[in-house]
Amino acid sequence: MTQTRDQLTPRLDAPARAWLDASLALAEEAATSTDNTDNVAVAPWELRFAAAGRHCGQDHADSVRVLLLHTARADLATLTRLYHQGSAAERRAVLLALPERVEGPAALPLTEDALRTNDTRLVAAAVGPYATAHLDAHAWRHAILKCLFTGVPLAAVDGLARRAGGDAELARMLADFAAERTAAGRSVPADLPHALHLTGEES
Repeated sequence: MTQTRDQLTPRLDAPARAWLDASLALAEEAATSTDNTDNVAVAPWELRFAAAGRHCGQDHADSVRVLLLHTARADLATLTRLYHQGSAAERRAVLLALPERVEGPAALPLTEDALRTNDTRLVAAAVGPYATAHLDAHAWRHAILKCLFTGVPLAAVDGLARRAGGDAELARMLADFAAERTAAGRSVPADLPHALHLTGEES
């Protein structure tokens, strides 16, 4: 879970706080600017977005990057560009920012791209509130299986109980997945029985 500015600031040392303040000022300037001309290849705040981990520490990088995206009022085009051009850590921040930055399903291609990877941090970020709100039933069920397959705890899945409840097709898919693992002599993920229980079925 990312932190607000008030939560984050006391956890940073003085140089990191100064860097964050300057970065957010650049983001606010970009958000309020009426000059739409593209005079620079990359906006200054976007350079700060990429450097967040180096200046504020990896433990706080997600929060810093999400704050920058919100402060700059990054639109879908900007989010998409930052996602595709960024590192895995930068992509994760974009995914975490989606619920507040994008209304409607227009950013689903980013979520779907993350769910095609085997990067567990990206998968975990992709199954947050944005996915819960906008993934269709078929894609959402496969996201649950992706979590089980890659070892992402189902606690990362936003709205799991609500969406899984009464989902007979998800129950069938979970049972089939468990049977395949057992037949291959592999262990069944510990979260699977809980997910199956949430559907209303029992193992």
